[in-house]
Amino acid sequence: MSATARSGGGEDLPDLDPLPELTEKQERIRRYLYREAETTTYFKSRLIADALDMTSREVGANVRAVRDAPTAIAVEKWGYSSATTWKVTR
Repeated sequence: MSATARSGGGEDLPDLDPLPELTEKQERIRRYLYREAETTTYFKSRLIADALDMTSREVGANVRAVRDAPTAIAVEKWGYSSATTWKVTR
């Protein structure tokens, strides 16, 4: 299982209009995951936090709203160790 994200390239992503039900932090997380995921990718909360200048706690608290939002990515809590891993499928 890879814990790092691979760049999704600069492709045009159709589902990046802001979602009114998400906060600014949640929207930043959603855009990051959407942009960086290639089909199925695994992300550690701390790596998302580093990329977005947040804490891993902030990521964990906000990614649940992203997971529940109507978007073209599926987010699943994958790892339950000391560092949470998120499985993102696009």
